[in-house]
Amino acid sequence: MPRTLITSAIPYINGIKHLGNLVGSQLPADLYARYLRLRGHEVMFICATDEHGTPAELAAAKAGKPVAEYCAEMWQVQKDLADGFRLSFDHFGRSSSPQNHRLTQHFAGRLAEAGLIEERSEKQVYSKADGRFLPDRYIEGTCPNCGYERARGDQCENCTKQLDPTDLIDPRSAISGSTDLEVRETKHLYLRQSLLRDRLDQWIDGQEGWPILTTSIAKKWLHDGDGLQDRGITRDLDWGIPVRKGAEPWPGMEGKVFYVWFDAPIEYIAATNEWADATDGDWERWWRTDKGAEDVRYVQFMGKDNVPFHTLSFPATLLGSGEPWKTVDYLKSFNYLNYDGGQFSTSQGRGVFMDQALEVLPADYWRWWLLSHVPENQDTEFTWEIFQANVNKDLADVLGNFVSRVTKFCRSKFGEVVPDGGAWGETEAALIARLAKGLEAYQGHMDAIEIRKAAAELRGLWVAGNEYLQEAAPWSVFKEDPDKAAAQIRLALNLIPFYATLSAPFIPDAAETMHGAMGTEPAWPEDVEATLATLAPGHAFTVPDVLFAKISDDDRAAWAERFAGTRD
Repeated sequence: MPRTLITSAIPYINGIKHLGNLVGSQLPADLYARYLRLRGHEVMFICATDEHGTPAELAAAKAGKPVAEYCAEMWQVQKDLADGFRLSFDHFGRSSSPQNHRLTQHFAGRLAEAGLIEERSEKQVYSKADGRFLPDRYIEGTCPNCGYERARGDQCENCTKQLDPTDLIDPRSAISGSTDLEVRETKHLYLRQSLLRDRLDQWIDGQEGWPILTTSIAKKWLHDGDGLQDRGITRDLDWGIPVRKGAEPWPGMEGKVFYVWFDAPIEYIAATNEWADATDGDWERWWRTDKGAEDVRYVQFMGKDNVPFHTLSFPATLLGSGEPWKTVDYLKSFNYLNYDGGQFSTSQGRGVFMDQALEVLPADYWRWWLLSHVPENQDTEFTWEIFQANVNKDLADVLGNFVSRVTKFCRSKFGEVVPDGGAWGETEAALIARLAKGLEAYQGHMDAIEIRKAAAELRGLWVAGNEYLQEAAPWSVFKEDPDKAAAQIRLALNLIPFYATLSAPFIPDAAETMHGAMGTEPAWPEDVEATLATLAPGHAFTVPDVLFAKISDDDRAAWAERFAGTRD
C-alpha cells in the first residue's frame, strides 16, 4: 500500500481565516488526501494552528485575554470550522504543544552542534512605555512608499513593500501606541542558512516535477542579490518556545523564545507526534528515514508567500541537523484568490471568512467553486456573479439535475428499485467508452495535482450523463419500449454512485447523500463497464432531496452587499 504524508501550511491563530487562506493550502490538501484514500493509499494528513509570535500576542491583547487562553479558544474555533468545511485531517495540532517544544529545542541543539547557529548582536527598537523590545510586527507607522498609515515594521500590507522598522514614518508601538521608542542593542541567534546554500541548491535541483511557481521562488531567494541570507531564529517575546539546546539551558538567551518561523514548520513533525501519543501510533515511520519513512511520499500545500520558508528554511533545519529526517518530495504552491477587485485580508477584515461562508451556504458549494477555480497558475478573482453562475450551472443544473431526473423518473415508472429488462446498445457503449476515457484523464490530473484540470474533467463526466439522457430520452422510449427504457434507466442509476465516488474529494457531503440514496459504498471504479453494472435489478434506492438549490439573484445581491465592506 503506498504511503503519503500530506501537510498544509498551518494557519495563524490570530482570528478566523478567510476563503483565500482556505483555498491556498488546507482545501486542496484535503482534496488530495481524500482522493488518495479512495485509491487505497495510507495517508497521514497533518495540520495545526501556528500559535507563537507577534500576531498571537497582539490578537490576545486586543481580545483582552491571556495569550494561552486566547490560543486555546481560537484553536477550537479553527478546528470547528475545519470540520465544517469537511477537512479530513488525521490530526489538527497546536504549535504550542509539549511535543513541539521538545522537537524545536532538539533541532536547535543539533544545529548548534553542527556549527549552524551563531549568536549576533543587533540593534532593535525598544519601547520605554511597554518596557520591552518590539519585534517588527509590534511597530506600526506610515509606509514611506505608498503612505499607508498602518504599515508594519516588516512589510506594508497595502503595497507589499518589505520594510525595516526604521523605514517607517512616525513609528509607534502596536501595543500601547506610544511613540517613545529608541534603538537598543540585543543578542539573538541566527541560523546560518548561507552555509547550506549549495546543499539546498542541489537538493532543489534533485526534486522532480515541482511546479514552476515553487522552484522559481526558491531559486530567486537562493541566487538573487546577495543570495540566501542567514536568518534570526529568536525573539524578545514572552509567549513562545523557550530557547534551549535540547534539554540544556542556552547561556545568554534567558527570557528569549524561538522565532515563530523556526518552530512553526517543526510542528508538522510535532503534530504527527501528537497524533501518535493520542492514538498509540508510530509517528517516526512517517518522518524518520531510518524508521520506515524512506518509502513515504511527502507532499506539502501552501500559498506562494510561504514557499521560501518551506523550500529553504525548513529544509535547512532538517538537513542541517545531520539526522535522517524526511524532506518534502513535492511542494504544491498557489497564487492568490482576490476578492471583488481587491485582496482578501485578515488584518483588514476584507472578504468572506470561513464562518461567514458556512452561515450563507453549505460547505460543498464553497468547496466546488474554490477548488474548480483554485489559483494554480495565476491569481483568481472571486465575484458573487461568477460564484452564482458557476454553482448554479455545475452543481444544480448538471449534477443535481441528473440525479433528480433519473431517480424521480424511475420511481414514477418502475418504483424505487433498479428496473429489470432490456439490454445496452450502441449508445450505451459509446457512453461507457467516453466515461472510461474521462476517468483516465481525471485520475491523471488528480495524480499530478492539477486541480483545475481535474475539476473540469469531473464536470465533463457529469455532462456526459446528462447528454446521454437527452439522447436516449427514456421518457419517450418508455411509451413504445418499456424494456429498453428500463435498461437506459438502469445504466443511469448506476451512474449515480459512480459520480458520487469520483466527486467525493470535491463535494463529500453530496457524495455521501448520493451513496446513501443508492444504498452503495464508495469503491474506486477500476473498470467502468463493470462498475456501471454494480446495481442489479431489484436493488432498492430512495429519491434524495435536492442536492443543490440554485442561488437566486436576490440572495446574490444581499450577500454582495453584506460583504462589501470589512468585518468588524
